[in-house]
Amino acid sequence: VAKDLALQLLELGERGFRLANRGRTRYFALHGKTGHLVTAERIDREQLCRLVEKCVLRCEVIVEGEM
Repeated sequence: VAKDLALQLLELGERGFRLANRGRTRYFALHGKTGHLVTAERIDREQLCRLVEKCVLRCEVIVEGEM
């Protein structure tokens, strides 16, 4: 995420960031030391997407401050 936003890791921490999750389950997290988007827990595709052919989980990263 830091690389995609052209930010240094220190800048990412200073600006503040959060992941907007829909629902109660938090599937993703932002690793503070690397800036990588990682899975926060095991994702069970069969349970989440049993009725659809293409399984897509959306994640929104919100970075505070001016870009």
